[in-house]
Amino acid sequence: MDVTVLGTGAPAGLPRPDCPCAACATALGGDARAATAVLVDGVLLLDLTPGVAFAAARAGHSLSGVRQVLLSHPHDGPAVEVPAGLPQPVRVPDGRELTLLTGHRVRALAMDAGGTGYAVTGPGGRRLLYLPPGSAPAGLTPGAESAGVYDLVFADVMGRPDALARLRAVGAAGPTTDVVAVHLDHDVPPGAEARRRLAAAGARAVPDGTTLTVGAYEEVPDVPRRTLVLGGARSGKSVEAERRLESFPDVLYVATGGSRSGDTEWAARVAAHRERRPGSWQTAETCDLVPLLAKDGPPMLIDCLSLWLTDAMDSVGAWDDAEWASGGERALRERVRELTAAVRATRRTVVTVSNEVGSGIVPATASGRRYRDELGRLNAAFASECEQVLLVVAGQALVLRG
Repeated sequence: MDVTVLGTGAPAGLPRPDCPCAACATALGGDARAATAVLVDGVLLLDLTPGVAFAAARAGHSLSGVRQVLLSHPHDGPAVEVPAGLPQPVRVPDGRELTLLTGHRVRALAMDAGGTGYAVTGPGGRRLLYLPPGSAPAGLTPGAESAGVYDLVFADVMGRPDALARLRAVGAAGPTTDVVAVHLDHDVPPGAEARRRLAAAGARAVPDGTTLTVGAYEEVPDVPRRTLVLGGARSGKSVEAERRLESFPDVLYVATGGSRSGDTEWAARVAAHRERRPGSWQTAETCDLVPLLAKDGPPMLIDCLSLWLTDAMDSVGAWDDAEWASGGERALRERVRELTAAVRATRRTVVTVSNEVGSGIVPATASGRRYRDELGRLNAAFASECEQVLLVVAGQALVLRG
């Protein structure tokens, strides 16, 4: 089963002619995207968009063999002239299945925000899933997708990463599934940054006009096992870390800062973090990271190492010069060694946040300078065990490793 991607953009396309934003200004060449539509084996067209016949021709295909046109969007969108010779576009009711004379089977899936998703099985048994913009499959349960893992998924990965998380949770998308991002809009960062974010979710983008063979081996991006995200205060490091795991189900969020009873400002910070996280994530408030890293389990997000270090330095009496000299320093080094060894040995996917404090003003106190130095050492030791290290500055992630 061959699929030609006639467009990969949002309904309005990218760039938008009337928009001066940075994403639109740089959406040139392979980053320019027509509204999303795909042509399956030349016989099935998923979504009718403006200029679709010309898009097919540019990709080396004709629409003369199309036998079925299906609509997916939550609404029919702007009026689009049906090219001569194409059948009238229709929407299949949720749960209904149809079979084309060509042997392709199509099943309509209900979405949580309107629209219709389509599961297509080719004559050879290969399977693809096509989802509309801004929606995720509704009502999926383990075993619901009894036919097994999809070979290819087209989804709004940037706008609705939880759609991919839901598919992974029920076993409908696995490590070998080729996940292609579509419905890409101008709120998606341009160029290399979009590709980096998609790779972190195990997905990719392709240029308009690309033809994919369903089930053929593709270079599916490998999600890094261990990632360290560094940044200053309010740099966006926590948002970046959370973004890297929002397409995965059952994430364990490890908060090392505790609740700090009576501190209303800290409570507001914690509440803001909780509201931002997907509802399916679990939370553990602890600084005892080594046992969690040693266990098998879902992906884990640790936020953050700087607060873990504060707790560790408290426990060894690091703030007192005498205690520090008489054994506190050695005890802290051992705590750091145990943590980095656990990171090296863990089988979990781990994303960890830490503050980068070495570039600011030199602290005025000896204890402040000690903390700054030890955090720098901890960050360096932790980074050496990670496949990917990022530095977030002004909300922009710079790849230091990986």
